[in-house]
Amino acid sequence: MFGIRFIRFQPSEYALVYKNGKVVKEGQGLAFRYYAPRTALVMLPLSSIDCPFVFSEATSDFQTVTIQGQATFRIVDQKKVASLLNFTVRVGQNGGAAYVSDDPQKLSQRVGNIIRVLTKKHIESLMMVDSIRASEKLAQLILSDIRQNEEILALGIEIMGLSVLAVQPTKDTSHALEAETREKILKTADDAIYVRRNASIEQERGVKENEYNTEIAVENKRRQVRETQLAAQQAEMQKKHELEVEQLAFQIAQEEKKKTLVAIEAENARTQADAKAYELKAMMDVLKGLDAEVVRALAAVQMQPAALIANAFSTLAGSADKIGQLNISPDLLREILKP
Repeated sequence: MFGIRFIRFQPSEYALVYKNGKVVKEGQGLAFRYYAPRTALVMLPLSSIDCPFVFSEATSDFQTVTIQGQATFRIVDQKKVASLLNFTVRVGQNGGAAYVSDDPQKLSQRVGNIIRVLTKKHIESLMMVDSIRASEKLAQLILSDIRQNEEILALGIEIMGLSVLAVQPTKDTSHALEAETREKILKTADDAIYVRRNASIEQERGVKENEYNTEIAVENKRRQVRETQLAAQQAEMQKKHELEVEQLAFQIAQEEKKKTLVAIEAENARTQADAKAYELKAMMDVLKGLDAEVVRALAAVQMQPAALIANAFSTLAGSADKIGQLNISPDLLREILKP
């Protein structure tokens, strides 16, 4: 009514109230009434502002890459920003405030242009492959440069952070890189298969060699066992031969002794026979002139009872034609045969 209006700014908004070209009131989250025909209101955000960017640049090897990222900044000198850009707001009938120009968007555009210039300087010094891998390093270099940039300082803003999300080549280049990398991966896989197969062959050969070495060792052991057995048999046979030789030598010695003994016995027997023959001859010479009955009686003098009985039966047998009957009882034979 009559041009007097009420406005309330949020805590994240900084207000500048101008009258006649001079700041008469300023602050954060103000609420006040003002006379619209003679008052200009400037509203600047205190919260951080995100500035996403996407642009393409050429690397040192003349390859185009697309850089995508985001910068975050905030306004630290409100009056300086207000003097460079138009942040004036107009309050509508419903009490809402709106900027009267598009300068607030230009602030983000200026920050984006500065980032692009600084990025271009660093991208041009990198090869395409290196730039793809240098997202974090590139972000650190750009952030360090932009914080010292005079234009940024002149705008009255502070860069809070900057990140490079991706550095991507063109589709054709990306496909070529993928093909090259894919071939390298396939080659690596083939090499791995080749190495694995070689390792398997080496292991198999080692197993075969171990088997052959084991067989050779077993055969050597068997040969040693056979040689040991043959040596034992040979030693046993040698020992048996030595024992047989010793036994034969002993038997020969025994036979020699027996031969000597037999010769001695034969000599003794011959001597005894000669002595008996001489004795018989002498006795025969003595008995030559005696009667047979006398000789028989003399012979019976030294006879044993059994011999005497035998002689008696012989005499009886010689006179059998003269004997009518002869009875010999069993008792008589038992008494005769007693030793």
